[in-house]
Amino acid sequence: MLPSRSIGWLLSALLSLGVAEQLRAADLAKQPGFVSSEFIYESAPFPSCHASTLVETGDGLLAAWFGGTYERHPDVAIYTSRFKDGRWSAPVEVANGVESAEVRYPTWNPVLFQPKSGPLCLYYKAGPSPSTWWGMRMTSTDDGRTWSKPERLPDGIFGPIKNKPVQLASGDLLAPTSSEHDGWRVHFERSTDGGQTWTATEPVNDGEEFAAIQPSILFHQDGRLQAVGRTKEDGVFTTWSDDNGKTWNPMEATGLPNPNSGTDAVTLADGRQLLVYNHNSVKGDAGRTPLNVAVSEDGKRWSAALVLEDDATRHFSYPAVIQTADGKVHISYTWNRERIKHVVVDPAKLAVAPIVNGEWPK
Repeated sequence: MLPSRSIGWLLSALLSLGVAEQLRAADLAKQPGFVSSEFIYESAPFPSCHASTLVETGDGLLAAWFGGTYERHPDVAIYTSRFKDGRWSAPVEVANGVESAEVRYPTWNPVLFQPKSGPLCLYYKAGPSPSTWWGMRMTSTDDGRTWSKPERLPDGIFGPIKNKPVQLASGDLLAPTSSEHDGWRVHFERSTDGGQTWTATEPVNDGEEFAAIQPSILFHQDGRLQAVGRTKEDGVFTTWSDDNGKTWNPMEATGLPNPNSGTDAVTLADGRQLLVYNHNSVKGDAGRTPLNVAVSEDGKRWSAALVLEDDATRHFSYPAVIQTADGKVHISYTWNRERIKHVVVDPAKLAVAPIVNGEWPK
């Protein structure tokens, strides 16, 4: 049994953490454009979680992520939660890496996607590690309440690796993806038949000048596509396509920092680009704070919009971002590997300031 002095210190420390969290929430609430913030769950049947994804369905928001003992543990499975009537439902396991009574692999990086027609899709990875995993897919015809039997994607096709696919005006699906067995290389996968079959582009980068993965795809009013994402080179990368994603220009740096951590981005209904990322170049968990939102009119000059989290004692990573039919922006992210957080933003009310020379404005 702890001595009374130790118990008192522990209670005081827990109270202080609670107060600090409330103060940080109050700081976020003061920022223009902020609407609400909450954890998707308070307790779950797993201690660790990561890599969330969001989609708007006919029955509201659906979130997914992977959870288990720790990343790479064979018990890591894919969980979902539904937002309805102002509350998130309890986490439900929908996929795992069980292959037989003796063989089970961890699962990774779920991606939810609803094409304009056809079933809701859940893509994820299974396998011992990112350099050896393979792509998997399930579908749902009831907004994610039930799912089809998992199917393995063809060899060489990984599916969207972390961030959501997009659907082009032609109806083609374009999935942002990457590989880690050949030097961290970005490529894209296209389907002309609603996701039944896929073809892959050549890698955009050589894995040396830029070691990059996990792109997001953005639309521009001049018809060009842009992709941005994570690198090992201390910054967010960008690449552009003039032919609807068939070929891509050489990869370049955006000038925004990146601590070798996941990002996500979305093109807003008003034509602006919105990026969620850690504005920090310190590698490792120490660099995964703060967690920031930036916006851009042209995908080249970025402005500071929000600081979602800023706490050197914790880390925040792997955001997912979508804009729903009502115009609101929804962001989910990993909160200290313990829970998944959900933030709602009104992009029409954001107050922005230019980011100059990679420095977040004071």
